[in-house]
Amino acid sequence: MNMKPSEPAPQPTCTVVGILDDGWRGLSGSARDCLRAAALVIGVERTLQLVRHELAASSELRALDGALVLCPGWIRDALAAGRSVAVLATGDPLCHGIGSTLIDRLPGLQVAVLPAPSTLQIACARFGKSWQEVKIASCHSQDAGEWTVGATPDHGLYPVLRAIALHRRVFVFTSPANDPARLARALLAAGHGDELRLSVASRLLLPDETVHAQLSAATAATMHFAEPSVVLVERDELAAGPAFGRKDDEYLQRTPANGLITKLEARAVSLAKLRLTAAATVWDIGAGSGAVGLECARLAPDGHVWAIEKNAADAAIARANAARLRIGNYTLIEGRAPAGLAGWPDPEAVFIGGSGGELGELIRLILGRLRPGGRLVMNFVTLENLATATSTLQAAGAVWEVVQLQASRSQPILGLHRLAAQNPVWIVTARNPEKESA
Repeated sequence: MNMKPSEPAPQPTCTVVGILDDGWRGLSGSARDCLRAAALVIGVERTLQLVRHELAASSELRALDGALVLCPGWIRDALAAGRSVAVLATGDPLCHGIGSTLIDRLPGLQVAVLPAPSTLQIACARFGKSWQEVKIASCHSQDAGEWTVGATPDHGLYPVLRAIALHRRVFVFTSPANDPARLARALLAAGHGDELRLSVASRLLLPDETVHAQLSAATAATMHFAEPSVVLVERDELAAGPAFGRKDDEYLQRTPANGLITKLEARAVSLAKLRLTAAATVWDIGAGSGAVGLECARLAPDGHVWAIEKNAADAAIARANAARLRIGNYTLIEGRAPAGLAGWPDPEAVFIGGSGGELGELIRLILGRLRPGGRLVMNFVTLENLATATSTLQAAGAVWEVVQLQASRSQPILGLHRLAAQNPVWIVTARNPEKESA
């Protein structure tokens, strides 16, 4: 008698299933079959409640709330025991969802994804807006409080505010703490106004779904929005203006003694010497009016500038310049360096416009903190500071160079023009070769 070979037992699988707030009725047949076949179903309690009564009696349900870090281990253990796993995720699991996290944390394991329509797609359909050119951002993070000018990248709203500053249309996944009203208040605090419009969709696909279209930030800031909510932020045009090369008189300066500013010509050369990348972390020490640091922030839109200024009046002027130019990736503290620098992230670029008498100590500290390939650029108008800088750099084994810049500007005189000389400036550029070879 010929015996048929026994078929191998099916291999356990891990599938991430997208689900929306309409629950079981909104799932595809494949998604339903996957959930019914799963021995272990993982999801936040809200999504588990949507499917609990449709699952096999033998299925184990495990809540993901506050336990994201444990989830990969749960999946490995279940698969090793021959148990299939389904993980519930909102909408498209690969659009600000858990899907990419699990794929990254489960190397060598096959993780399948069954997406539902994303909340982005459904909301834009409600708004009557195309979404192929939308920038996606999320403030699903810890509650960091209300936004304030000068907030650092660890604030929960920071990535959203940067996205809105750089893109005409931004779709935002909000959270209970960082809700649409708080976002609207943050936009007002950052200097935005009537040029922005907010469309908010709340509790999509539920009986009490609400849609608010084309709200002003001032209106949205005082409203209550039910959770969960998403927001589309739009503007007609991005703010114009050069990334660098602004005229000196475009910056507020100390009065009546104008001139506490790195002049345009020295600013341009110094910025070139810094060799900034788009995501650079920059230190601006002795910020003065803020001109160099603010232009660094424009040239590094995905980075952040950390500035310090010891003079209270100058610090206030620098903050006012940041507000006028809507520079959101800029944090200024009032103090005398090196105090306060220990809490800053290591920089790719550092500019010293003033040292407050601590030049040698500052140079040694910065050379130790610069990231590989990073640069230190300093401007001097006195021989004494130039001598201190070069001797300190030499003793530290740094690679350095000096450029003397002597610029003249044309000025009218009796219907004609003459050249008026500016004070000469020494521009010192340094790097740490030990950091580059490490």
